[in-house]
Amino acid sequence: MGIRENTFYEGGPHIGDLIVNILLGFTVICLPLTIGAIVRSIWLRYRITDRRISVTGGWMGRDRTDIIYSEIVKIVKVPRGIGLWGDIVVTLKDKSRLELRSLPRFREIYDYIAQKTSAKTGRSVEAITSS
Repeated sequence: MGIRENTFYEGGPHIGDLIVNILLGFTVICLPLTIGAIVRSIWLRYRITDRRISVTGGWMGRDRTDIIYSEIVKIVKVPRGIGLWGDIVVTLKDKSRLELRSLPRFREIYDYIAQKTSAKTGRSVEAITSS
């Protein structure tokens, strides 16, 4: 029997990101952005639980990245799509970064990750989000 995890968010990128990029795809200049949005919507999946953050992506969804909250040093959020979706960048202790792109409910997810990180590391939420 495995360790139980409570899932806070499980799903893919926001559908608005795909729609906007498909509309922009009618111009030749924005075609690479459209292809990127289509690939993200097909193969990228996020799973945020009370123990870790998992990102499954890559070609055909074969790559998986798991991080635990005690490894997180800094969190930054960037709103996009008129604030309907956004990106979250998580910086780890080894200075590597994990980008969570086009997340729906990104403000709630950001607050949840900050709360879990502060509980695991003993640092305040302000120190994690502003350092």
